Order: sequence, then C-alpha cells, then structure tokens
Amino acid sequence: MLTNKHIVNTYNFLVVTFVALGTLSTAYGLAIIGSTVGQPNFYTYFDLATADQPGYAHTTNIIGTLNGVNSAGAIIGCLFSAWAADAIGRKRTMLVGCAILTIGGALCAGSISIGMFIGARLVAGIGAGILAVCVPMYQGEVSTAETRGAMMCVTGVMYAFGYTAAGWMGFACYFFPADSPNATFAWRFPLALQCVPPLVVLAGSKFIPFSPRWLLGKDRREEAYEIVKRLHASPLDPQHIAARQEFYLMEKQFEMDKQYQPRFLEIFRTKANRRRSLVACLLMWGDQFLGIYVMTNYGVLIYASLGLTGFKPLLLNACWTTFTIVGNVWTFFFVDRYGRRTFLLIGACGCTTALIFLCALTASFLGGTNGAGLNAAVFFIWFYILWWCFFVDATQYVYVSEIWPNHLRSQGTALGIAVFYLASEVTLVGAPVALNDIGWKFYLVLICPSVCYIVAMWLLFPETKGRTLEEIGSLFGDEHVASHWYGISEEEKEEIARNALKLTKSGRIPEEPHLRPPINDIEAKDNGEKVEDVGQ
Repeated sequence: MLTNKHIVNTYNFLVVTFVALGTLSTAYGLAIIGSTVGQPNFYTYFDLATADQPGYAHTTNIIGTLNGVNSAGAIIGCLFSAWAADAIGRKRTMLVGCAILTIGGALCAGSISIGMFIGARLVAGIGAGILAVCVPMYQGEVSTAETRGAMMCVTGVMYAFGYTAAGWMGFACYFFPADSPNATFAWRFPLALQCVPPLVVLAGSKFIPFSPRWLLGKDRREEAYEIVKRLHASPLDPQHIAARQEFYLMEKQFEMDKQYQPRFLEIFRTKANRRRSLVACLLMWGDQFLGIYVMTNYGVLIYASLGLTGFKPLLLNACWTTFTIVGNVWTFFFVDRYGRRTFLLIGACGCTTALIFLCALTASFLGGTNGAGLNAAVFFIWFYILWWCFFVDATQYVYVSEIWPNHLRSQGTALGIAVFYLASEVTLVGAPVALNDIGWKFYLVLICPSVCYIVAMWLLFPETKGRTLEEIGSLFGDEHVASHWYGISEEEKEEIARNALKLTKSGRIPEEPHLRPPINDIEAKDNGEKVEDVGQ
C-alpha cells in the first residue's frame, strides 16, 4: 500500500517554477517603476520637476498615472483570463500573457514621450494581469493536496526575486554618468530587462503540460491521466497509486459538475459562490489596503521624505527587496503546515501594527531633525515589508485560487485579482499626491480599513490546508461535493485506493463500483486471486 509520505516530483517542481518566471517579470515590472522614479535622468528626459522644484505636484500626478494605468491594464488582463483560461486553456493563456508583457516592456524601454510611456505601462499591465491570474491557478491544478500550498508559493518566491532584481538594477544604474550622451540608459535598460523572463517562458512552452483539470473539463481524459501520472510519479509508487487516487477523485467531481452547467455570472448565483466571491474580494481588497504597493512603488519617495538623499533611498529599496526572498521561502516551507488562514491573520495584524507606528513616527518627526525618530520610521517600513513577505505575499495567491471549484476557478480567481488591482488604483494613484499634500494622515486611510479587514477575515475565512481542490467546496456550503480526502479514516482511504486501481488507461471511472480489486499483491494472494500488473 502507498504510504502517507509524499515526495515532491522533480518534474512537477520544475514545471511550477518555470511558469512562475512569468510572475517574476510581473513583479519586476511593478517594482522597477519605484527605481525609475529615483533616477535623476528620468525627470530630466521627460521634463518633470523633482521634489525640491516648483511644479512637483504635476510630477506626482504623472507618477500616479504611470502606476494607475498599469493597474487598469491588469484589470483588463484579469477579465480576459476569466474567459480565455477556460476557452483556450491555462497554458495558452499564460503564453498570451507572456507575449503581451514582452511587448509592453519593450515599449516602456523605448518610450520617447511621457504619453508613450503611459500607453506602454497599460500594455504591460494587461500581460501582468493575465499572468497574475493564470500562473497560481495553474500551479494549484498540477499539484497534490499535500504540496499545493508550497507549489503555489513559488509564485510568491518569484515575486520576491522580481522585486530584488528591480531594486538592485535601479541602484546600480543610478551611478551611470548623468552627463553621458546615453544617460537614458539608467532607466531604459532596467525597463527592458522586464522582457527577458516571459521570452524564456515562450521559448520553453513545449516543456509546459496542459492543466489536467482543464483537459478533464474538455473531456480529454487520457491526456489528463497521463499528465497526472507524470507530475506525481515517485520511485516509492511504481504503480502510480497516488496519481490514480487523485485522478479518481478528480473524475468523480467532474462527473458531478457536468450536471451543473455554469450560467452567466455563476460566481454570484448560489449562496456558496456568493460567499466565495465575498471572501475573494475582501482578501484582495484588504491586502491591497494593507499598503504593500505604496511601500514597494513609492518606497524611494518615502525614504527621501524622511531625509535620505542621493543613492541611499535606492540602496535601502534594494536591500529590503532582497530580504523578501527569505520571507517567501519561509512561506513555501510552512504554509502547508500552519495553514493559509493563520498566515493571513498573522500577516495582516503585523502589517497594520507597523503602519500604526509608522504613522505616529511620521506625524511626530517628519520635517524635523530628530535622527532617531526618522530612523525608527525607516525601521518600521522594513518591518512592515518583511512581515508582509513572510506571511501574506505568497499566501494570498494560494488562497484566492484554491477556494473555487474547477469549472469556476478561472472566473473566481480573475475576480479576486481584478479587485486587487482595482484597489491599487486607489492606493497607487492617490499615494504620491496624498503623501505630498497630507503627509502622515495618508497612513490613516490604510490603517482604518485594515482593522476592519482583520475582523472580517477572522469571521469569514475558512482554513483550506490539506484538502483536495475538489473537496474545498464543502467549506463554503457546496452540496455537490463528490468525495473527500481530508480527515477521512484509513479504511476510507483504502476504499478510494481500490477504486482508483480500477482506472483504465483512458482514465474512465469504472461503471461497476462493486468490483474492488486488491490494493497490493499480498491482499490478492490472501484472496487466492491471480495478480495482474495494474500499473500498465
């Protein structure tokens, strides 16, 4: 019999890591604008006033617009994914996102006017939105229940690498000679690097298998079964019993889901789906109002407002992004052990606490000469970002995708990510103007909703760790859940194993449920039966 110990398949891990290169580029594109606004030549080339010059209010509007149109593009990308991920598949939709992101990154790097730059950010945002929806969704669908959290957290790890690359690239390019005929290299080259990861994904697209759950939805069972076997093969499981068990549970749910054809706006039609929609929207809106994009995109400006000058804001920005890798790796190893809800609650409480201290310190010492007070404010910015990366960054993408049933996952995930970017329209567009005009009071705009968000999370968010994607529906009140794995007895698991062993090569569930072949050779010998190679 197969043991409960699960060894991660190397091929499975390589697949989820490879597709996450697209989200690396998404994160890099989001973060590089924070370094771009720290490059002196950027202001000179586009004739924008710096913080110590008249007309800086216009500059803050332009910076807010650059981030706002990127988020608007991401919302468009999310809406496209809601249709495309089901119609043409998760894999093909990811490739479309990579192509669009490559075009957008190239246009950003080659911009000759601020209008062109704004348009290019819109295009890049569309690609980023597509990948933000499809990559974690795909990762969850090719993973097992025991490793799904870790596999989906690879997205968060790649986000961290994207932040880090953007931070250090911006810092390095700061020292490019300002009087050089090619001074625009300092901000054009970092923007151009955004194109590299999606090009790698496009070049290696043949390596990426289709999502087995999408294939099942298209009635391509044999292909789906072969992919599941390859993704979850293990030397300890030569008969692919684990793959058969998972595929058996998947098929049972898909056979039941066929009786419930999705209707227009199905994600809002039933009580269970309305609860999912509420949870997804609260999660992503609440996480955005914790203020992470304000810190990542405007950290350089915030450091400058605290009295840091020259290359120091860029250096601090690069340093904290490096530590985000550690935080996301932590999530990778422990989110399946301690749970999504636990991580989100701890993360939201810590980030809100850091914002409260930052608000108080900024109100007390901003514009003054108290070095200790200003340094304390910098410390809490660092604490905030590290806490976010340890508990929230990767976990949010795991949770918003896995709470949806297979036939609604693309629409539901797109809804959550779209709300995340919609909320960023408020925080990113308003932040540079608000920080310039009302200073520390802007943090209150983040703190008050965050407190409400924590209460809502405690009351409404169920824990999903350890459950198969198909059985999570029971947590939200779904009546048509075909099978369960989490918390069942060993006898029930053995029964599932018997049924799973009856799968034919085509992956069809047998019509004779009373025929239960033995799980292993020993049981067959005890029953006096002829042992056949069920692994073929």
